[in-house]
Amino acid sequence: MLLGYLATNKINLKEEEYQHIFDSINGLLLPGGDVDIEKSQFTRAARIFYNLALKANDAGDYFPIWGTCQGFQQLSVLTANKNLLTLTDTKAVALPLTFTPVARSSRLFRNFPKDVMQSLSQENITPNFHQWSVSTANFTKNDALRTFYRVLSTNTVGKIQFVSTMEAYRYPFYAVQWHPEKTQYEWKNKAGMVHSTSAVRASFYTASFFVSEAMKSRHSFSSSVEEASALIYNNTAVYKGSDAIFVQNYYFD
Repeated sequence: MLLGYLATNKINLKEEEYQHIFDSINGLLLPGGDVDIEKSQFTRAARIFYNLALKANDAGDYFPIWGTCQGFQQLSVLTANKNLLTLTDTKAVALPLTFTPVARSSRLFRNFPKDVMQSLSQENITPNFHQWSVSTANFTKNDALRTFYRVLSTNTVGKIQFVSTMEAYRYPFYAVQWHPEKTQYEWKNKAGMVHSTSAVRASFYTASFFVSEAMKSRHSFSSSVEEASALIYNNTAVYKGSDAIFVQNYYFD
């Protein structure tokens, strides 16, 4: 099982090259970042994978997509075919999730332990590092978004309520505006960072869920040699220091 991570070394390929990658990997992660989510090469690549995933799943070929932060926003643009983002004061803040009535029965959350769901709803353990959000008002008014995704959680900052977790009705597509991964992998003192036991457990169950989704995919590389050449272990993470935006970076030729 191998997940694809849409990185900067994969955004200038031909469509047939993306098709080959798609046929080889078991899922796609659209990460956080700071790029134009309407006109960038990142968006072009994301759109190609998104359309391939729609077509594959319609044909019974299971392929999940996960979007985190910017990835959430990117999925909203791809589905709505327009930018519906609203400015929010959420650059560095940890928040509890306000679950909707359908959250507990959702694919994403239904197997989470009760105490983890309680922690997510009562403790400030979801790190938010974004200034743009999809407001619930904009989500509700857009037919394409409203009929494609079910809202699993929201958050309210100031007077703006925004969607913080959603999953597609008919497709294994999931998106969180918060950062489950930072709890375990970004260790520095900064507003919004949380490393409590309950936060780490929530991060674990979130990651475990998407891995279980990817394990349903039957895509594979043509050979073990080709698979080995695609692994992240072929690249070296560079430590940037505790004051950097990211503690570690990967640089691709």
